[in-house]
Amino acid sequence: MASRFFMLKDGMSYITSLPEKGLSKSEVLQKLTEYSSLAEDHWEQGRVSGTVYSGEEDLTKLLVEVYGDFAWSNPLHSDIFPGVRKMEAEIVRMTCTLFHGGPNSCGTVTSGGTESILMACKAYRDLAYDRGISYPEILAPVSAHAAFDKAAHYFGMKMVHIPLNAETMEVDVKAMKRAITRNTAMLVCSAPQFPHGIIDPIVEVAKLAVKCNIPFHVDACLGGFLIVFMEKAGFSLPPFDFRVKGVTSISADTHKYGYAPKGSSVVLYSDKKYRHYQFFVAPDWQGGIYASPAIAGSRAGGIIAACWATMMYKGEDGYVQATKKVVSTMKFIESRLRKINGIFVFGQPQVSVVAIGSKVFDVFRLSNAMNDKGWKLNILQFPSSIHICLTLLHTKPGVAEQFVKDVEASVAEIMKNPKAKTTGLGAIYGMAQTIPDRSMVSEISRGFLDYLYSTDIPAADKTHTNGLMDHH
Repeated sequence: MASRFFMLKDGMSYITSLPEKGLSKSEVLQKLTEYSSLAEDHWEQGRVSGTVYSGEEDLTKLLVEVYGDFAWSNPLHSDIFPGVRKMEAEIVRMTCTLFHGGPNSCGTVTSGGTESILMACKAYRDLAYDRGISYPEILAPVSAHAAFDKAAHYFGMKMVHIPLNAETMEVDVKAMKRAITRNTAMLVCSAPQFPHGIIDPIVEVAKLAVKCNIPFHVDACLGGFLIVFMEKAGFSLPPFDFRVKGVTSISADTHKYGYAPKGSSVVLYSDKKYRHYQFFVAPDWQGGIYASPAIAGSRAGGIIAACWATMMYKGEDGYVQATKKVVSTMKFIESRLRKINGIFVFGQPQVSVVAIGSKVFDVFRLSNAMNDKGWKLNILQFPSSIHICLTLLHTKPGVAEQFVKDVEASVAEIMKNPKAKTTGLGAIYGMAQTIPDRSMVSEISRGFLDYLYSTDIPAADKTHTNGLMDHH
């Protein structure tokens, strides 16, 4: 199956050793053009869920120039690159301000949402150890990002998944309350969560956190740089940030709706005492006292500079206008989808994601049909569903309208025979949910990851157009 996703064109092969003589600049650029040509899905057209959140041409040009100026910089050496240190500190402080952090609020820049989540979990694990908890537990909704499961796996914590309210898709606060034990190291909510775009009841969970004296993390990696501007964009939301007593940390990705290049996120804390548990220090290393704020030692100063440049370039007015476009487009699509017979929208999405399900037919058939029409949507499970994550690319004239028209046409065709068998990738995803032994799914997934790094051409590829299968 994996070979269908990573097919080479006629005459292409893998490079497995260094060229004897280095290539010229023009030769390198020519190679890169060949590699770019492998992509068949063109995100610029606004038909891909999430993935690229801006793509603005002028911003792209600025980022290329900024990265070039700071390509060799490394914040690990803050004495050599003081400008990068200043930019990173300002990114954190600006983001603290957006989330209404107090004078003692703080944070760090990370490589992405996963690292931001990992760092919060690591901090609370170590805090739990100091509190005498030997087996710290994370209490998180089943809809919370898988990075929390990764953190539990990496840091020897226990993940306790809390069910959702089946109607609202919000975390069940009563179930979370029942799950709290003396081993609970942290509580988690999302604002919004990835699968259905729903904001969890943060105020209610924060009350639990305060009552039980447990750290509370709000994961706003996906929509953080939308929700902080929604009020000024004309959309109301319940409180979600440091104004809520009990919220002790927040993660927000600058490389999503912050429109910075990939590889940047921010994790924030309400107080420096929490961030200290995130830091790593090796005081006795022969190479000198080693201290790092997050997982990486050396980091790309160019990414930090580009993130800072993006925030300065967009400004509050730019972010407010972008938020207005994205959220308005989400609301347009949601309202139109609710009128289509045969499908339903999960919960009450408020930000940028609209998730679709069906009680009449296998919704993965809709995924297949939309894929045939050129749309790349996210396939979800437990329950079966698909979603579109709206970006600035979807706010271009006619894109949202075409999406709705294609859903209407696809559903109308499916409804002619709603019980028909699902085929293709939809069938594979549907089958994966039914396998009781989840280790089998894990093993298949590991094989897929292995294939990502493979430079072997399958036997079929060698005899017929590099083994390309017709997947249209």
